[in-house]
Amino acid sequence: ILRLGHRPRRDKRMTTHVCLTARAFGARRVILSVEDKKVQATVEDVVGRFGGPFEIIVDESWRQRLREFPGPSIHLTMYGTPHTEVVGEVQEAEELLIVVGAEKVPGDVYDLVTHNVAVGNQPHSEVAALATVLYEVEGPEALVAPREGARLVIEPTERGKRVRKQG
Repeated sequence: ILRLGHRPRRDKRMTTHVCLTARAFGARRVILSVEDKKVQATVEDVVGRFGGPFEIIVDESWRQRLREFPGPSIHLTMYGTPHTEVVGEVQEAEELLIVVGAEKVPGDVYDLVTHNVAVGNQPHSEVAALATVLYEVEGPEALVAPREGARLVIEPTERGKRVRKQG
């Protein structure tokens, strides 16, 4: 996942949610185009407790990443092709890069990616769009897959909360 345009004062909570959603739905990494040590620390803490594999890295050369990425790339936008028309095409790709914007995304992103994809035709959160696309690409199994190095495991229960410590 490539998070473009993070504004530390304004977007820290939303960017944290993008990262945690990406991890929960099966992504292996998030690339931030802007450094934010608080977001990085929060995500690394979750990975340390609940496992991975997952990494968060900072790389301001996002245009180069998009140009050189070996697999398909998807830009989540309200104005793109319906995601249902694209998911089947990218599902079997060995690697997939999903671009999630924060502030206004530079216009060249629309040309640098393989697909501009919309989840529905109503305004909503970029986190919702990311979750929807990852769910369709990775499948429901990604949400319950065991995580490497997990110190804590949440056990499903109808009421209450059950967390098991490991190792």
